[in-house]
Order: sequence, then structure tokens, then C-alpha cells
Amino acid sequence: MQFALRITRFLLVALALSATIAAAQDSEVVSVIKGEKITRAQLHEQESAMLLQARYDFYKAEQKALDELIARRLLEEEAASQHLSVDELLKREVDSKVKDLTEEQLHTVYDVIAPKESFEAVRGKIQESVRAQRVQRARVAYIDSLREKANVLVLLAPPSADFAVGDAARLGPASAPVQLVEFADFECPFCIKVHPELQKLKAEFGDRISLVYKDFPLPMHAHAQKAAEAARCAGAQGKFWQYHDRLFASKQIDVPQLKQLAADLGLDVPKFDTCLDSGQQAAAVQKDAAEAQKIGLSATPSFFLNGHFFTGALQYEDLRRMVLHELSAEQAKDKPVAAKLSH
Repeated sequence: MQFALRITRFLLVALALSATIAAAQDSEVVSVIKGEKITRAQLHEQESAMLLQARYDFYKAEQKALDELIARRLLEEEAASQHLSVDELLKREVDSKVKDLTEEQLHTVYDVIAPKESFEAVRGKIQESVRAQRVQRARVAYIDSLREKANVLVLLAPPSADFAVGDAARLGPASAPVQLVEFADFECPFCIKVHPELQKLKAEFGDRISLVYKDFPLPMHAHAQKAAEAARCAGAQGKFWQYHDRLFASKQIDVPQLKQLAADLGLDVPKFDTCLDSGQQAAAVQKDAAEAQKIGLSATPSFFLNGHFFTGALQYEDLRRMVLHELSAEQAKDKPVAAKLSH
């Protein structure tokens, strides 16, 4: 408990220090033109489209460094409580509990990798390699358990960007404490990969999360624009999300396939075909795409979780962890710092 309080206080102090440094940096003069000063804050405000990805990359580096710092502090405290060094602690609590492969398992791995050397020649290397992987996973799990026990509070936040949600398709109440906005492309393989994870997220958190979809068809994807228009045409008949889900699941996005999907969902086919063929929704799709470019997006999927930016096909546990963090932050928002420290 005492260590949990120390970690929390340390992070709060670090956050305050970061805010002070950030404020000083914002007022820093980065250029002077005919006597008129340009500050770092003005640079960030006016050139945010160029800097969003760079700020996100820096955030990821900070996040990695913070995770390592937290892990080191937790391990040092736990080792001290047991009168051990960190190495002794890890060997006793983690390494010693990792089991080696059985002979049968070694043979199975050998058959899968099919090396040119004989089994006897590579047996030790296989055992060593697999054990190293198991130890690494076990150490990560052990540190996670220490983090949970210490009730670690992470206040480091990803960069954010301002944009209007507007009338974008929404799944869930607008009043939900967590809003996840996705800029995506129906032909993007990473969007397809992350889609089931988003469905799981919605299933787990229900009305506590609101999913918002915005179009960002990339130029290299020849069918993405029409697919985005088709989903909006389905939305005009009240079936955006059904069409959206089926589109990601089927990966069939040629125009004839887009029309067949509308028929499969029981839409008014002549009305849908007219909407798609005439390009009724083309301007709306391009409006979203222009907005994505304006705020500095260059890849899909790109997300904003309560305004905070991240990108890529994240694993479910990573997405879930971020949602839980936002829910915790929402619950603690109106509480004084002292109340946070009392847990």
C-alpha cells in the first residue's frame, strides 16, 4: 500500500513537472520574422497536421520509458520487501517456475521448423530459445501483477487533435463516457484485422462506449471510395452498421458485390443502386477524408479515444486497457488528488 502511494505521488509530481516544462516550451520563441516572434505553441497550432504523427511517435517512446521505469521501481520495492536483489527475486518468483519442453514437445517444434541439422544437433538451441520466450512472457505477467497490486496510475496521455464528429455514424449513446472515433478504409487490411476487436470492445462495455466511424479511403485502394459510399447509401436506409460489419467480414467490395450485399440485407435495391451509381454520397466521403488529412492523418486505421490519438491494428487487450483507463479517469475526474492517493 505504501509503495502504491509513493508510485502514485511520483507520477503526479512527474505529470506536474511535465506540464511546467510543456508550458515553458510552448512559450519558447522558435523564430523571429521582421521582429515578430513565433512561439512553439503557435507552431504546433498552425502546423498540427505535420506534427501529429511525430508527437505520437514521441509519446510511444515516452510510454515505453515510463513502463520500464514503473517496472524497475516495482521490482526494486518487491525485492527489498523480500530481502532479495532484483535478479534473485525474478529467478525465484518467475524463472524457476518456467517449465522446459518435454521431449515430445521438442520433437514437435523440430518438425515444424524443419531445420537442416539433426534433432540432436539443435535440441539444446530449441530448448534454450523456447525457454527464453517463456521466461520473457512470465516476467511480463509478473510485472503486470505487481502493477495491479500497487494500483499504478498512469497519467501520460497520447497527443490529441480537434475535429468535428458531426453527423458521422455512431454506435452507442453520444453521452457515453468513452468515445472511440475511427478513421478507416474498407479495403485496408489493418482495418479489417482490428474490426473484430472493436466489436468485442462494444460487446464488453456496452453503452459505456460509443463507436464513431469516419471515412478515410486511401488513394492506393481502388475500391475503397465506392465501398465507403455504399455503406453510406445503406445508412440512408437505416442499415449503416449492418452493412459496415458485413463489408469488413466479407472483404467483397467490387461494385456488383456491394449491390449484392445490399440485396442480402433486404435494402430497397433500386434506391440503393441509384444512390451508389449516381455518387450521392461521394462528397460526404471526401469531406471526411479531407478532415483526416487536415488533422494530420496518413494511415488507417487511425483512432481518437476521448480525443487522444493512436493508430494501427492494436490487440484487444491494449484497446481494453485504454478504455478502462478512460473509464477510471472519468470516475476520478471530480475527486481531489487526496482521494486518489487514499486507494
